[in-house]
Amino acid sequence: MKILFVGAEALPFASTGGLADVLGSLPAALKRAKGDDLDIRVVLPLYQSVNEKYRKDMKLEAEFQVQLAWRSQYCGIYSYDLQGVTYYFIDNEYYFSRGTLYGNFDDAERFAFFCAAVMEMMPKLDFYPDVLHAHDWQSALTVIYLRTKYSWIAEYQKMRCVYTIHNIDYQGIYDFDILGDVFALSDLERPIVEYNGKINLTKGAIVCCDRLTTVSQRYAEEIQTDYFASGLQYILRMYSGKVMGIVNGIDVDYYNPATDPALLETYTPRTVEKGKAKNKAELQRVFGLPESPNTPIVAMVSRLASHKGFDLVKYAMEGLLSRDVQFVLLGTGEAELESFFENLQKRYPEKVSIMLAYNKDLSKQIYAGADIFLMPSKSEPCGLAQMIASRYGTVPVVHEVGGLFDTIHPFNPETKEGNGVTFYGYDAMDMLDAVIRTIDIYNDHDLWKVLRSNAMKMDFSWASSAGKYLDMYEGL
Repeated sequence: MKILFVGAEALPFASTGGLADVLGSLPAALKRAKGDDLDIRVVLPLYQSVNEKYRKDMKLEAEFQVQLAWRSQYCGIYSYDLQGVTYYFIDNEYYFSRGTLYGNFDDAERFAFFCAAVMEMMPKLDFYPDVLHAHDWQSALTVIYLRTKYSWIAEYQKMRCVYTIHNIDYQGIYDFDILGDVFALSDLERPIVEYNGKINLTKGAIVCCDRLTTVSQRYAEEIQTDYFASGLQYILRMYSGKVMGIVNGIDVDYYNPATDPALLETYTPRTVEKGKAKNKAELQRVFGLPESPNTPIVAMVSRLASHKGFDLVKYAMEGLLSRDVQFVLLGTGEAELESFFENLQKRYPEKVSIMLAYNKDLSKQIYAGADIFLMPSKSEPCGLAQMIASRYGTVPVVHEVGGLFDTIHPFNPETKEGNGVTFYGYDAMDMLDAVIRTIDIYNDHDLWKVLRSNAMKMDFSWASSAGKYLDMYEGL
C-alpha cells in the first residue's frame, strides 16, 4: 500500500505545534508496523527555517512549473529519507522563504500553490498513492482538487483520501473574490467550498474526502455539537458517517525519562522516587524557588491563551497559593496573561516562578521535576502534554474534554484505578477542587506511589494509534 501524507509541518524539519508531532511520528510508526508492505511518503513546504543539516543531504528529484490560475511558478521537489519514510519538500523561495510558517498576508496563495504542486508532482515522480492523507486547512485543497480538477485522470481516480482536522478553529476561510484568481476553482465548483457566504476550505475537504478523522474519539463527537464546532456543526452532522477519532500518540523514544539527556538524572519506573527527587531539586534551583522536597510543584507548559484554561487559573490561583504548594509555568502568549503571571511572581516569589519562553529541554525538565501537571483546557482536540507528563511520572489534572477525556482517567483511591485527576465542569472552583484532591493524594505517600505508577504505565506510543490508522486505510 502506498500512502502520501500532506501537511504544512513535520518534526524535525518545521514545527509550530501538534501537527508537526503527528507527521514526524505517525509515518514512522506505520512503517515499523508493516515494513516493506507500506510505501509511506510525506510532503511539506521547504521553509527557510529547515535546518542546513537536513538540506545538505536532500536530493533534487524534479523541477517543473506549476500553473495556479493565471500564475506559472517554479517548483522544485527535494527528498530526504528518515526512519524508512521519504519526506518530499516543495521548493519555491517566493512562497516559502519567509521568517514564519504561517501568518502571512498571502497564506491563501502560498498553500494553494503548495497543494497544486503536490498534485502535479505525482506524475513527475511516478508516484500515485493509494491513500492521500491531508492534514488541516493548509492541505485541504489537495482533497478538493483530487475530486474536481483531477477527477478525470485514471491514476487519480483510484486514490482514496483522508482529511484530518487537528483543530477545528482553523478552517481556511476567505472571500469569494479569490475563488478563481487564487484557488483556481470555477463557479461550478463554488458549492463545494461555500459555507456561510464564504470560501471554507475545511468544509470543501469534508465534502470531498472519503474519511474524516480527528485526533481523539471525544473530539470527533464534540465537533458535531454547536459548542465546539466553530460553526461547522451542520456540515459535520450531515457527513457524520465519515467521521472517526483516533487519538494521537507521542514519541516514546524522545520522551523517555530513562534516557533523556535534558534531565539531571534519568530514571525508570523502578527508580522514579530517587530520580524525580533529584530533578525536582534541580527544577526548584533553575526556577529560583526554595528547595523543599515535600512541597508539591504544580506545573504548566502551554501557550498562554484563554482557551487553554488560563481564565480558570487566574481566578483560582489565590486559593491554590494559600496552600503549601509551588507553581511553575513555561510558555508565551497573550500579553494580558503574561502580565498577570509576572505580577503574580512578584507577589509570591517563594511560591511562583515563570519563564515566558519556548524551550524544549526546559519543558522536559519540568515534566521530570514537577509533581502535578495542570491542563484545564476549554477545548483540546488531543493534547500531548498530559501524555508526556504521565510518562515522566508527573500526575495530570485535566478538564474532561477532547483528548484529555480519552487519555486521562480519574483515580479512584478505593479501587486504585485511574492515571490522573479530572474535573467535569469548566469552572474555576471545580478545577481548584481537582488540584486540591491531587495534593491530598500526594500527601498520602502510598496512594501517591500507586497513582504515579499508573500514570507511568500508560502506553501512549504511536503503536496503538498506528494500528487503527492501518485498519482505516485498508478499509478504504
